[in-house]
Amino acid sequence: MATVKNILDSKGRLVWHATPGTPAIDALKILKDRKIGALVVLDGSQIVGIFSERDFARRVVACADCDTTSPLRDFMTTTVIGVKESESIENCMTLMVNKHIRHLPVVDDSGSLAGMISIGDVVKQLVVEREDSIKYLEDYIWYNMI
Repeated sequence: MATVKNILDSKGRLVWHATPGTPAIDALKILKDRKIGALVVLDGSQIVGIFSERDFARRVVACADCDTTSPLRDFMTTTVIGVKESESIENCMTLMVNKHIRHLPVVDDSGSLAGMISIGDVVKQLVVEREDSIKYLEDYIWYNMI
């Protein structure tokens, strides 16, 4: 059974981040330029929020006079759900579906940011695992028919 560590070992551990004071427009440019859906918001090394395209869209719709130069603290989600590298991919999928979230920061034992995974990363890993299982079963059946 694959874990978050397997995903990070494959995709890398680089996490794009910003600070609570970063203007929203600058964060949006990072999302666009890096082709990512979310940024972790850090105050020093402490995770204080997450900012996603969805966060921005929801805040803009709810706020008649929103200004894209306002700081991320006005747009970000402050209740951040994270996982450890040892977490199973199946548990991550369940968590993401139940909480309606698309990104999970990964923290180490000290609570420091160690990576980030997306729903796409999780689905891709699950597909690989299922394909491997099917191949194993096909080989097993073929071998035992001889």
